[in-house]
Amino acid sequence: MYEKYATAADYAQYGSGGIPAEELEKRLHKASRSIDSLTFNRIVGMGFDHLTEFQREIVKESCCLLADFLHDNADLLDSALNAYTINGVSMHFGGVSVAVINGIPIRKDIYSLLSQTGLCCANLNRRFL
Repeated sequence: MYEKYATAADYAQYGSGGIPAEELEKRLHKASRSIDSLTFNRIVGMGFDHLTEFQREIVKESCCLLADFLHDNADLLDSALNAYTINGVSMHFGGVSVAVINGIPIRKDIYSLLSQTGLCCANLNRRFL
């Protein structure tokens, strides 16, 4: 069975507390899957327990923050629209603080945090992990 990268206890430490208890496992699972895409499945390949303590803590924190972001913006992220204009007033989605990386919408500060693990580089040679 697939393990999430963060638990409810981790979420209590790193998350906002805004995700209802009945949705928390689902959101943490989705955030974990997104982290797999952002890290090119390196964590799956090597195993979470083989990461350094520093990397594990960063992945847990990133997972909780990403779960919050995905929860808080679920309606917007599930929408097919990325911009609209009504009577000359325009609204665009995906502002400067949000990026889409490997098809995953993520706040840039969360991606920057996750990048500190060294697992997000597309051209990373496995022998350096």
